[in-house]
Amino acid sequence: MGEVILVGEPMALLLADEPGDLKNVAHFTKSMSGAEVNVAIGLTRLNHKVEYMTRLGDDPFGYYIEESLRRNDIGTSYVQFDDEYKTGIQLKNYVLDGSDPYAPYYRKNSAASHISIRDIEKIDFKGVKLVHITGILPALSETTREAVFYLMKKAQGRGITVSFDPNLRPALWSSKEKMVSTMKELMQYADIILPGIAECEVLFGTDDIHKIVEEINRHGQKTIIIKQGSKGAYVYKDGKESTIPGFKVEKVEDTVGAGDGFAAGVLSGILDGISIEESVKRGNAIGAIQVMHRGDNEGLPTMTQLQDFISKNS
Repeated sequence: MGEVILVGEPMALLLADEPGDLKNVAHFTKSMSGAEVNVAIGLTRLNHKVEYMTRLGDDPFGYYIEESLRRNDIGTSYVQFDDEYKTGIQLKNYVLDGSDPYAPYYRKNSAASHISIRDIEKIDFKGVKLVHITGILPALSETTREAVFYLMKKAQGRGITVSFDPNLRPALWSSKEKMVSTMKELMQYADIILPGIAECEVLFGTDDIHKIVEEINRHGQKTIIIKQGSKGAYVYKDGKESTIPGFKVEKVEDTVGAGDGFAAGVLSGILDGISIEESVKRGNAIGAIQVMHRGDNEGLPTMTQLQDFISKNS
């Protein structure tokens, strides 16, 4: 079994092969998207064993995703096929100027939105060192929200490290208030918090780092790593703080997946037992590498590629 467990919704991603409005695009390239999938791929390429739990539709996209997970050496023991609900789909347009691409998704009432506590109960936690959660799965339905809380509490009770990336998706929530209150509650059951500074402004109404740290730590000390884009990342751990600078990027091709690559880099470092500062340096490097590639996870590096990039760009 894997040393890392991820639970989430992978979607079939259709990438436009030409720039312009999606309604005018004639050809697309099939790929795979999903924040948790991106982190899973990133971790496996850095030599960590990952198990991924999800529900997929009993349809061509579902089987394509399951096969893609296997090709990326991701464990699929907890992947289930649903003969009633379908696999989610996402489109993404082709941008030429490095701006955030338009990427609408079609996931309402998808198979993954029916992940429940019963599914979580099937997980064998023996040998698991880390459970990584994002704020996307709890946004999909009341059932998935209950499952996420159950998973985080169960992992925490077993002494397993829990990391949490808010990964805010306001469009999936019934209201901003519900999203904010749920994210804050979920943070109570995590050991490592990985928000972006813009997400912190939404959640806490401020971009003042020290106020954010104080708010997050209100229910117990956490390791807090705040992504600050090209500036790098702020780190708070055991009462000590530092800022780890980012890496220069030659040309931004696609911003999607950079935060997930960052998470994979940080978590791989923590699993490898290196310092939090060096772990975040890895995260910054992978974030920079990823934005120079088109696609959600195509640019995620192997350890050799990562070390080569760091040595050439430090």
